[in-house]
Amino acid sequence: MGVITHVGLAVPNLEQAIDWYSKVFGFYVLAGPFEFDEKDAKLPNMTKDLLGGKVKKMRNVHLMSSGGVGIELFEFQQPTFEEEPLPAHSGFFHICLIVDDLVETIERIVQYGGEQTSRIWNLAEGKPYYLVYTKDPFGHTIELYSRSTSEMYGGK
Repeated sequence: MGVITHVGLAVPNLEQAIDWYSKVFGFYVLAGPFEFDEKDAKLPNMTKDLLGGKVKKMRNVHLMSSGGVGIELFEFQQPTFEEEPLPAHSGFFHICLIVDDLVETIERIVQYGGEQTSRIWNLAEGKPYYLVYTKDPFGHTIELYSRSTSEMYGGK
């Protein structure tokens, strides 16, 4: 049985991303930031083993949510974030977060440079089961739920 512990996201600027995810969703720094530079790395090296030979320089940090699931942010400096654009619909293409107040969260997302990309949808007439798509300032799609996935889709 697998349990999601964290999601890794590549961002162009680590400090901006830490600030954004902290202000908008209340994530806090659990560990880091850490730096990797190939020229200073000892062998064998975990970063090279996990990320491969193309990554020469990067930084990362572990952020934690109040619900116990984290986001690991990566700032790839060589190659850069811009040199490898995000694919539109391949692999993992969004994360979903449960929030207490959808409208208030959307307002914070927009206030801090993100955007709302869909309307708010109700999945069950007469019940407060809402979802909406948004984006962070770095281009990642973030789906927001008003309830857990099991409440939103259980029994359908």
